Amino acid sequence: MSDSELDLSTVSVPRTDAAPEADEQAGASTGTDRTARSAQAADPARSSQAADPAADSRAAAGPEADTQDTASGTAEPQRLAPVAVVGAGTIGLSWARRFAAHGAPVRIFDPRPDLVEVCAALVAEVPEAEALLTVARSLDEAVDGVRLVQESGPEDPGVKVQMFADLAQYAPVDALLVSSSSAITASTIAARMTDEDAARVFIGHPFNPPHVMPLVEVVPGERTAPESVERAVGIYRRCGQEPVVLRAEAAGFVGNRLQNAVLQEAVALVQRGVVSPADVDAVVRNSLGLRWAAVGPFEGMHMGGGARGFRGFMEHIGPSFAAIDPADPDMSDERMEPVIAQVEEAYGEQAAPEAIRRRDAVQDGVLRLRGELG
Repeated sequence: MSDSELDLSTVSVPRTDAAPEADEQAGASTGTDRTARSAQAADPARSSQAADPAADSRAAAGPEADTQDTASGTAEPQRLAPVAVVGAGTIGLSWARRFAAHGAPVRIFDPRPDLVEVCAALVAEVPEAEALLTVARSLDEAVDGVRLVQESGPEDPGVKVQMFADLAQYAPVDALLVSSSSAITASTIAARMTDEDAARVFIGHPFNPPHVMPLVEVVPGERTAPESVERAVGIYRRCGQEPVVLRAEAAGFVGNRLQNAVLQEAVALVQRGVVSPADVDAVVRNSLGLRWAAVGPFEGMHMGGGARGFRGFMEHIGPSFAAIDPADPDMSDERMEPVIAQVEEAYGEQAAPEAIRRRDAVQDGVLRLRGELG
């Protein structure tokens, strides 16, 4: 993805003047002081002469630890330091909405020619984001002084390798470099990076749309530093999300592997003529989906096992589950065409906007209720 110059005069999307102030409060380093910071790291004597030790401490802790002393002598959390969203497709714009909703100044960059227009549309939908959203003219402008970069570009390993090489060049040396990739691993993305840069690269994979869905799968690479993961978890939690840190890299991570398993079984049942796509949806919506909104599969089965929990469940139900023939769907274009036709017959060639709004409203309601129940 290359830098692009954008005409910001066509649509009013104000550039916030608050970002530099937030940089100062957070002790964030900018792209222009990379050389100075590297020199300090190599020379302990110079490091010990830092003008503001408190700012250095805040920078090391990440934006989740930013505090401000009050007149009473207590410390109150400041707003999140600036973040950069690179890639303004569906996922990137949703990330921008999530970060802005929790008070983080957001700089957004994408070479798409209509970037200003799509950001203006976002502000029209979420007016409170106006003071926090900045349209960047270039990649280096977007990442200057930020503490986290959330990349949501094309799912192409070559594109991501080059993108993250550019991010490592332009972003502050302590900025976390995160990809929203749903399949490409951090180790692949950071393959050509130095150990120092690879230490801050990892996956932060959301479920779509991230401004609604709380899950973020945090997937470290082979050289990701534990401190980077810890900082990221703190940032995501401050943004109202539920990060889950994976212990190892796996293709598709966790959520998509589970989704793929359900999809394969659903397709196999439709292809065998057992049920229609709409009836599969009805089964899930009125049983598993309803239950899984409250508890996950393991906890649900643990509850279903009575006094012996999951052990009892497997003793009684496990043999029956093991006897079920495994799904073996034909996912070729030819065999998937009848399945796709049935889905389109049930829901139209494209999902209706009203159906999407209802889905989001139901999901919002579930999240609100979970929050109330604790």
